[in-house]
Amino acid sequence: MKVLFAASECAPFFKTGGLGDVAGALPKELAKKKEVDDVAVILPYFKDEMKESFKSELKDELWDFVNVGWRREYVGVKSLKKDGVTYYFLDNEHYFSGKGLYGYDNDGERFAFFDLAICQLLERLDFGIPDIIHVNDWQTAMIPFLLKEKFNWITAYQKIKTVLTLHNMQFQGWLDGYALVDLFGMGMERFNEGVVRHDNMLNMLKAGLLYADKVNTVSPSYAQEIKTPAFGCGLDPILNFISDKLSGILNGIDYDLFNPATDKQIEHHFDVKNRSGKQAMKKALQEKTGLSVSTDKPLIGIVSRLTDQKGFDLVLSELEHLLQEDVQIVVLGTGFPNIEAGFNYFSSKYPDRFSANIAFNLKFAQEIYAASDLFLMPSAFEPCGLSQMIAMRYGSLPIVHEIGGLKDTVTPFNPIEKTGNGFGFVQFDGYTLTQTVKQAISLYQNDRKTFDQLVLSAMTEDFSWASKAQHYVTLYETLT
Repeated sequence: MKVLFAASECAPFFKTGGLGDVAGALPKELAKKKEVDDVAVILPYFKDEMKESFKSELKDELWDFVNVGWRREYVGVKSLKKDGVTYYFLDNEHYFSGKGLYGYDNDGERFAFFDLAICQLLERLDFGIPDIIHVNDWQTAMIPFLLKEKFNWITAYQKIKTVLTLHNMQFQGWLDGYALVDLFGMGMERFNEGVVRHDNMLNMLKAGLLYADKVNTVSPSYAQEIKTPAFGCGLDPILNFISDKLSGILNGIDYDLFNPATDKQIEHHFDVKNRSGKQAMKKALQEKTGLSVSTDKPLIGIVSRLTDQKGFDLVLSELEHLLQEDVQIVVLGTGFPNIEAGFNYFSSKYPDRFSANIAFNLKFAQEIYAASDLFLMPSAFEPCGLSQMIAMRYGSLPIVHEIGGLKDTVTPFNPIEKTGNGFGFVQFDGYTLTQTVKQAISLYQNDRKTFDQLVLSAMTEDFSWASKAQHYVTLYETLT
């Protein structure tokens, strides 16, 4: 198989979230699989976001012009080879210069250009015609539609199969229906028929859902949840309609990057056989944040966007109760101003047990993962989540709302059998959250032997991309 991965972001070049992590890690693992002959990733060239060290490695491949409706736009193709993967970057100053990947007034036009350029250039890339094009989220979701409706006259394209991965249903690529003419240079037939129309707008994600050969999302539970009105973001009827081609595959984490035995961001290293370095990390973090130095108090870490979606309005409402416990909490993140202000208030009120750090710092984040005994992740919804996997890798037991990928990765503590790899709650309210945190604190303070067994279980879970990539190979094989 030849697999072309199309995405709007990719670590380590530029990323804003989970999609960037997946686009960075999954192709590298696919390149190691015997079933996959070749892997390439195609991306916009966000030159203002790329490090100079990567820019210096880029090779100019070719250039062309792409018709974006009545507009004739230049596209340059640059390439770079890394970790067995060829990366192609599509260059256009008008669309992709400037700081930030998204949030521009013409985002729809920018990614219409990107999708059209990919389809037009497939025959000219050294990579050749792929067997599978794997697209991601709304930014590339029009590619399956374009291949079957606009470029279907090209014989070489007719055997290409497409996979669409949903990383977040909230963002769907809404455009005026006339964009089919104005941007894509097509007729209005599929819009007027309702195929790509939703709420009287062109919905790019809906087009991908209907035209992709397979659709998957980033956890089995989320694949079921998005078929309901609560999580489908208005597209649940479509997701039920295509349920026979919808599946869920958990994301993984990069085990080379997230390894407590070798992590360059932390000063004291440890592994599952010798966790003394973790105690040293806890002491160092307590000193760094001004918390009282103690091994008897469980330390709860939080590394997150501080938003309602991540459940921190709920945490804020319960903090006064939680801080009456013999516990310490360290928060790192930015988000909603009211949540930031609330955390800062409690940090000044309880300086020996609560540390709010309204910022983001990669080194600090890794120190929290490595130092904490528990990791709080009470998301209202969570397609997959990576933080709970990183926390477990570093011996920090997650406390989670049992939803989406959190439900699929965290096995809640069973007090009868004394098993599990974390703690979970189903009812999404303040009382249940507090009771679950209290259960975790109590186990740490009163039954350290069982607590340590849970830590061992968490640290030995396999969340590597090596195992997850095989599921994608199996998915691709159903199409070839």
